[in-house]
Amino acid sequence: MVNTKNRKPERLQLLQFNKSVPTRIGIISLVGFSCAIFSLLLQFLNYGAIRGLSKKQLALVQLDDGKTITAKSVDENQRSPEVIKKFVGDTFTRMFSWDGLVKIYNDKGEPITKQDKGIDIDAVSGKKKVTTKAYEAAFAISENQNFRVAFLQKLAQLTPSKIFEGNMQASLIPRYIGEPRLIRDGVWQVDIVATIVTFTTSDNTGQGITFNKTVTVEAVNTPREITALTELSRKIYEARSAGLEITQINDLKP
Repeated sequence: MVNTKNRKPERLQLLQFNKSVPTRIGIISLVGFSCAIFSLLLQFLNYGAIRGLSKKQLALVQLDDGKTITAKSVDENQRSPEVIKKFVGDTFTRMFSWDGLVKIYNDKGEPITKQDKGIDIDAVSGKKKVTTKAYEAAFAISENQNFRVAFLQKLAQLTPSKIFEGNMQASLIPRYIGEPRLIRDGVWQVDIVATIVTFTTSDNTGQGITFNKTVTVEAVNTPREITALTELSRKIYEARSAGLEITQINDLKP
């Protein structure tokens, strides 16, 4: 048996000075510590790269008709110049192109074209009409300070009654849509140079009316599409699907 009575207990030391360790152990410890620091730096770099890519990444989006498009996430008030120019061009073309025809669908879902009866507007000079297509496109105009109502009243005064009799047609032909100018965050101005050409049953050559405007557009929240929509709600959604609205229309100054 081992005699333990006369042995002095050893002191527990967490750190012992003046005691060396083998060189091999020191090298292994140093390499392990360096690897840990390097791994930590890589994690920070990886996090930054993923965060940057998440803002610029492209996503594949499938539309209701089965088509797929690529989309990129942007800030709430950011719109690309192409989107702004297309919005302005499409909206004004629909508001100032009048063929006097509307398309409806029968019970079988088949399209039927018939004469447009127009939409009644209470103008200053009495009851006037605008075309159904122009009325629907005008939902892209801001409701602030009754701007859309005032625009429709002015448009009703400009729309000839011959349109609804099938004796006249008009078409807006854009000649130039300028690059959007950023006024402030989420607000742009766009110049549009166009001509409204009118045709009548007695004059098929057409007569042109100059249409040069500076349009102010503002970013708005894109309306959420709901499956169970009324026909009017669907038209409103289509007019504002670009996430933009028209807030001012002024004559273009040279």
